[in-house]
Amino acid sequence: MAKRDYYEVLEVEKSASLDDIKKAYRKKAIQYHPDKNQGDKGAEEKFKEAAEAYSVLSDDQKRKMYDQFGHAGLGGASQGGYGGGMTMEDIFSQFGDLFGGSFGSFGGFSSFGGFGGGSQGRAVQRGSDLRVKVKVTLKEIANGVEKKIKVKKYIPCSKCNGSGADGGDKSITSCPTCKGSGYMTRVAHTILGQMQTRSTCSSCGGSGKTITKKCTSCYGEGIVSAEEVITFNIPAGVAEGMQLSLSGKGNAARRGGINGDLLVVIEEERHSELIRQDNDLIYNLLLTVPQAILGDSIEVPTIDGKVKVKVEPGTQPGKILRLRSKGLPSINSYGTGDLLVNISIYIPEKLSGAEKDKVKELANADNFQPTESIKNKIFNKFRDLLD
Repeated sequence: MAKRDYYEVLEVEKSASLDDIKKAYRKKAIQYHPDKNQGDKGAEEKFKEAAEAYSVLSDDQKRKMYDQFGHAGLGGASQGGYGGGMTMEDIFSQFGDLFGGSFGSFGGFSSFGGFGGGSQGRAVQRGSDLRVKVKVTLKEIANGVEKKIKVKKYIPCSKCNGSGADGGDKSITSCPTCKGSGYMTRVAHTILGQMQTRSTCSSCGGSGKTITKKCTSCYGEGIVSAEEVITFNIPAGVAEGMQLSLSGKGNAARRGGINGDLLVVIEEERHSELIRQDNDLIYNLLLTVPQAILGDSIEVPTIDGKVKVKVEPGTQPGKILRLRSKGLPSINSYGTGDLLVNISIYIPEKLSGAEKDKVKELANADNFQPTESIKNKIFNKFRDLLD
């Protein structure tokens, strides 16, 4: 099952500070703590999920990689996660500092009674995210590249500076429905007593403000449609389908909220001669029969240009020549892949009469008959490929 977005797990914005992330994790940890949800496997999984999200978002380097590339950018670090091998005690031990050490065991949930709560402030509008595809070549993937793209998006209205009001602050007043709080409080009488709930004010959308005179350019929305040229860097080692997140480069929010993000999806262009396999590159070298028999020195393509490789006499089809560090770098800085040169041999389909006579002369020669050891060697190699 696909992993959920870590920000979604902790219910925080992408712009959340470390303190906000700590508070959100603490709230989730209390909510799904095993003592409070004994025997509830679903709560246990959410408890682990929150711990995994916190472990990434509380680490600056991990968070940066995650913000750019999602789960794929974390490599093996997020494949197992806390849900894939760590025990509850491991989680408690690592994150106990958030709870003053009282999270070190399964017992004593009552010690968390002082946490939680908090007040609900005015809702902040957030612009929607944009998603675009950007094509990159293998050479650009190998070295990293700067890209410029033109994006059609919503930007703040220049006439009202994004407020949506004609006349600035003079045309903005406190919402009469919620009295500027941004939310409505309702009290319901139940068999358990009075229960109080809060919901976003429907009149102002949670902003706590209303506009008495709307801007004639954006009609009170605070945003207008426009085109913007955005420049950004694609780091070396990206792969097909990876997603970069450019914070704040998406659509502007209505009436001065927070901009959305621009999500750049990597689309890898096919190379005319090289095939990518993870961080390795593969080149199929087609030899003639004489070249395979006699050996040769042949140029093969790489990302940075051609290099010569030596083909030993008697080279068999299927042999792999490995050129170290001629592949692609890892996105996680774990080294560079290799260039694998796969040997194939061209067997002509048509021969002239004279050519056939020459081949027939060699057909019964001793060196053209495979020995038993050669047969066994080829058979074992074939069997290994099938295992």
